[in-house]
Amino acid sequence: MLESIIQNLINALQWGSFYALIALGYTMVYGVLTLINFAHGDVFMVGAYIAFFVATFILSVLGLPGWVALGLTIPLTMILTSMVGVSLERIAYRPLRRKGAHRLYVVITALMCGLILEHGNLALLGASRKAFPPLIVEHVYTIGGVTFTNLKVAVIVTAILSFFVLQWIVTRTKIGMAMRAISYDKFAVPLMGIPIDSIIVITFALGSCFAGLAGILFATSYPVLEPYMGALIGWKAFIAAVVGGIGDIRGAFLGGFLLGAVEILVVAVFPSTFRDLIAFSVLLIILSIKPTGLFGIAKTTKI
Repeated sequence: MLESIIQNLINALQWGSFYALIALGYTMVYGVLTLINFAHGDVFMVGAYIAFFVATFILSVLGLPGWVALGLTIPLTMILTSMVGVSLERIAYRPLRRKGAHRLYVVITALMCGLILEHGNLALLGASRKAFPPLIVEHVYTIGGVTFTNLKVAVIVTAILSFFVLQWIVTRTKIGMAMRAISYDKFAVPLMGIPIDSIIVITFALGSCFAGLAGILFATSYPVLEPYMGALIGWKAFIAAVVGGIGDIRGAFLGGFLLGAVEILVVAVFPSTFRDLIAFSVLLIILSIKPTGLFGIAKTTKI
């Protein structure tokens, strides 16, 4: 019984790591712009494909060993994926923001950007799935009846370290201070000499690079890529961010792990077809009790 609980806990931590990394991008953009970037799940998909092409190039063309390829693929994927997020902000979101467009139009634009990424991938690369190349040898360990792999541990540790790095950036650096200032009062920030457009670009870059990191971790763990792989996991990560308290980094991170834990526990007890039904029902109950999310705070507007 204890071994089963620990096994499911490890599985939940791995699955929740993907949700948590993607949810961080959602909550960062919302915290700064109060914008729900619905294309973020597809940025995760693009990150997985970027990792595929970078790793394939390093392995086949340069002929470097797998562990070197992994060490080069991770930073290159994060940089290139952040460029995708910055391009979306520059091309799609910034013109609407400068013209004072209604928030509904921005949300529709975000949805369209996600569809463009999906169908652009489909048009350029085709509908056939791609197998992600193995970069490291997967070792299976069994301790006291609990089975785990080195890859599973690496995913969990990477997600936790990423959260602490992001938390340090937001709370301890001038860029993070500027992000929090924009979140508090975006109209007064330009009067203080803070370049709001530059901070927004950095926010999109950070959120997108974490989506790229999630993409390569997911592709390494489940090495099958297809154009629509980011749609459902992106929506779930957004829901995790809302349950945790969107706009709060801690809430988004813990919300991702909460959703992963609920899904794994449901599959352990019930048939897998009940996974999404029960998981979303539990999250709905949480939101009905605390509409602002676990760490969210209701905002008041002074008149």
